[in-house]
Amino acid sequence: MRLIGNIIWFIFGGVFIFFEYILAGFALCLTIVGIPFGLQCFKLAFAHLAPFGKEVMPLSNTSSPVSVLLNVIWVLFAGIWIALTHILWGLILCISIIGIPFGLQHFKLMGLCFAPFGQDLK
Repeated sequence: MRLIGNIIWFIFGGVFIFFEYILAGFALCLTIVGIPFGLQCFKLAFAHLAPFGKEVMPLSNTSSPVSVLLNVIWVLFAGIWIALTHILWGLILCISIIGIPFGLQHFKLMGLCFAPFGQDLK
């Protein structure tokens, strides 16, 4: 099921989300201040490429002051909008029985995209 889900996810949007995050990551890495955020964009790009069969796991430095500060900045400038997009698509996809697994993946990715510092998809 994971393979089929990832193939369908990839074809119907995963590849586009991947390239959007990659381009955003490169743009953010052009400045020194944006490098930590660009690296998180790269992590999110690969998380959106094939999310089936993976879980969001907290890293060991989740509560470090730097991670908290970077998450606050991320949430204010990008995280809230990305999370709202995932909620919207998750709700739309959960309307039909066939879309429920894909909607659940959006809800899972929403948690990672809302505050990516200190979390990883494994």
